[in-house]
Amino acid sequence: MQNKSILIFGGGKIGRSFIGQLFGRAGYEIIFSDVDENLIDALNDRRSYPVVIKSDAGDEILEVGNVRAVFGSEENVVREVSQASIIATSVGKNVLGKIAPLMAKGLLARYEKTPASAVDVLIAENMRSASSFMREELLKRLPPAFPLDSFVGLVETSIGKMTPLMTQADMAKDPLAVFTEPYNTLILDRAAFRTPIPEVQGLAPKENIAAWVDRKAFIHNLGHAAVAYYGNRRRPCATYIYEALEDPECYDFARAVMRQSAEILLAEYPSDFTRQSLESHIDDLLSRFQNKALKDTLYRVGQDRIRKLGPDDRFMGAIRLAQKHNKDYSLIFEAMTYAFTFTATDENGNRSQPDMLFDEYLRKGKDYVLRHVCRMDTDGELQFGQNNLPHLGNIDTNEG
Repeated sequence: MQNKSILIFGGGKIGRSFIGQLFGRAGYEIIFSDVDENLIDALNDRRSYPVVIKSDAGDEILEVGNVRAVFGSEENVVREVSQASIIATSVGKNVLGKIAPLMAKGLLARYEKTPASAVDVLIAENMRSASSFMREELLKRLPPAFPLDSFVGLVETSIGKMTPLMTQADMAKDPLAVFTEPYNTLILDRAAFRTPIPEVQGLAPKENIAAWVDRKAFIHNLGHAAVAYYGNRRRPCATYIYEALEDPECYDFARAVMRQSAEILLAEYPSDFTRQSLESHIDDLLSRFQNKALKDTLYRVGQDRIRKLGPDDRFMGAIRLAQKHNKDYSLIFEAMTYAFTFTATDENGNRSQPDMLFDEYLRKGKDYVLRHVCRMDTDGELQFGQNNLPHLGNIDTNEG
């Protein structure tokens, strides 16, 4: 472990454009663990990949070198976990639990081989309480005497980088290329590290990571989805986020929703944020959302409504915090329910499977969605929902 290396579970958009790019520029060997054999072969053949920074100033191409990839088998993962200087995950919540058994075996092998070589795991996932989730998953697979808390740093992060869907034509030009925006700051939990924080430009350690994860969920993610849902309703023919924001009413509505959520965050985290800092963040996000070169689609930002309207995600998570502090959440609820009429499709005119399932739920009625997707289960919450849906009119629940 004399040479710096990072093992990244997941060679997708964030793994390559963000984590791999940051550590690659700092001189680390980049090792991806994935199950996509075509991706693995391509990375091993070229040993590099391009990150295309999209902005109105034009494209900037960063070539990330010193790259290799391994198939996510037990033998490969155990070997790489036992040797890497640092580890990261970028696989999504549903897969995070699935890689835990292999990671646990690798950590055990590492400890048996070099018990003094503690390691940090950057959990680069868009989820709340990611470190607690990963800790529980690892504890299920490790011996009771394994010193998990001292040997492994489970470092929660806030992933603020936007990476759009690439068209089939763009992917055909170079299957290893990944498009992204110029933003390049990785917020992470300072206290979670068990080794010195890497000297990597772009890392931004914070004292209270929960505040920053919630800022991402309840301002960035919430505001982005509000643009997608309200923008799709206002401009059903629009494809891109920036097109929706060209409508002043959509811009003003999204900003008002984000500001309402900022007030909730101020109540929850008075020592971490100021009103001025959050409003500056909102204005910066709205500017980034209007990046025409990025070509971020309404479909990408709004699809998967079952997850995005779930009980602890961007909308309902903010609503729960608002209820805790007796704060207004009427605009957040309104933005969430525009998802009921969301019709955006991908470049081939297709909708995502979760969205088609959402439409099946909606055929059973708006209250069914509020109860079974959003988990607004109390009489008071359901009454609030029933009284605040007139903006939707009469949804035809017999059509998808």
